[in-house]
Amino acid sequence: MAAPTSNRLPFLLRGRLPLRPWPTTTRPLPFGTARRYGTNVEDKNELDKETREGAQHDAAADQATDTSRSDTKSAQAIADEASSRSDSESSVVSDLKDWETNPNFKIESFSDLPHANFGVNQHIPFDAEFKEVLKAIPWAFRAPIRYAFAYGSGVFPQSKSNGKTATPEEVKAIHPKCPPAVARHQDGTPKMIDFIFGVSHTQHWHSLNMKQHRDHYSGLATLGSGAVSYVQDRMGAGVYFNPYVVVNGILIKYGVVLLKTLEEDLTNWDTLYLAGRLHKPVKILRDDPKIRLANQINLLSALRTALLLLPPKFTEEELYATIAGISYLGDPRMALPTENPSKVKNIVGNNMTNFRRLYLPLIETLPNVEFNDPGTSAKDWVWEASNLNLVQDMDPVKRGNMVRRLPKSFRSRLYFQYQRKFAIPQLEFNKMMEESKNEDSISFKRREGGGFERRIVQDDPTELRSYIREVIKQTISWPATTQSLKGPLTSGWTRTWRYLMEKMAKYREGKAKEAEEKEESEEKKA
Repeated sequence: MAAPTSNRLPFLLRGRLPLRPWPTTTRPLPFGTARRYGTNVEDKNELDKETREGAQHDAAADQATDTSRSDTKSAQAIADEASSRSDSESSVVSDLKDWETNPNFKIESFSDLPHANFGVNQHIPFDAEFKEVLKAIPWAFRAPIRYAFAYGSGVFPQSKSNGKTATPEEVKAIHPKCPPAVARHQDGTPKMIDFIFGVSHTQHWHSLNMKQHRDHYSGLATLGSGAVSYVQDRMGAGVYFNPYVVVNGILIKYGVVLLKTLEEDLTNWDTLYLAGRLHKPVKILRDDPKIRLANQINLLSALRTALLLLPPKFTEEELYATIAGISYLGDPRMALPTENPSKVKNIVGNNMTNFRRLYLPLIETLPNVEFNDPGTSAKDWVWEASNLNLVQDMDPVKRGNMVRRLPKSFRSRLYFQYQRKFAIPQLEFNKMMEESKNEDSISFKRREGGGFERRIVQDDPTELRSYIREVIKQTISWPATTQSLKGPLTSGWTRTWRYLMEKMAKYREGKAKEAEEKEESEEKKA
């Protein structure tokens, strides 16, 4: 299949995003008869527009990854990513305040972001061949995808290599036509690869996708795209999953979400269902400027929440484990024998440098936390798989400011918990909430903790942690439960049963490993 000719891509040369060479891996042709499923001029024009935007958003993800790879050789370069400044630490903090003061959620292009390197920490450097295989997946869908990322153990290993080499039969049982890059990356343990696709209009998207990939859907699709989009948008966390489908010879699971739903969860923590997934390293394949901005706010919120849960001194591993664990609090799968009990430990332990890549620019910009470890003086320490020490300032004013800057929905739930504890009269509390609401609508600049926030952070540390964890559970529990319950409806009973059996197998495997490690530990002590 021929690559597009240069005279058909003049639009990519405009603006600041460079045109990258098309990958040599086979992908569905972005232009051509295979994508022209419309029958009139309007359909074709709309398709060409969507394809152009898809190519631009792919290029944005590539550019950010390239910047991320080249700008992480020193602490100062990391700080520059978050601020675009290089003169002093104070200017870094100043720039952080500037974009947090009035986040512009009406941005239309990447050039509207606060600065050139904004949010590139979200783009994890990756094996080039494996990345191109993953990038080809969204292009296999005629329905327009505006934002896409791959995540999970099929992309980021959650265990050390056991030295095993999967047989061709074992690989084929998972990936019918497995590309060498996938087999190499998954290192002897072939797994389904998970994706999330952000779309502009759910019913329109499913209508187009059902014409092309009817076999991806359960019997629910016989009721039409309206029923599918209704179940997606009105039940659970607003995500519709199609698991165990083969695309380009690879077994994948993909979830479809409305971009607006994703943006609101990232900024407000309405459900933490997708925001929590993005607290951990993911591979962004197709970027979107609004989502990049919203996710940077999401990552800052996760960092602040973790700091409120941690003592004055802690390690990187403790910080990242606290962040990664946020999305699993309240998840019903963790209370049932359907998930590896060591999941968080495995995620962090095998992806330490990726977590550092994600959060180090934000740690560098917050005024109340810093590294306190001689390891940071080593050359290129950013990429060393070490567990460094950090300290945070427990000053009530600074910690009160962190509470005031938590996501709106999440912060409101925490306030209600402490209203009951402090026995604040309802009228007084309502007035305080109204003033808080007015401040949010005016500017972020006034979001500094007052007496109420300082009382919260001066609570007994054990009590504070308990209340924050309770709020996290309240946020996650119902959306995650209903999202799981709609699985048989959206995926069908056969696929749901297969998914459940695999999760239970992971649980048993995790418990067995825990028992083995405990036995080894006791033997060493003896």
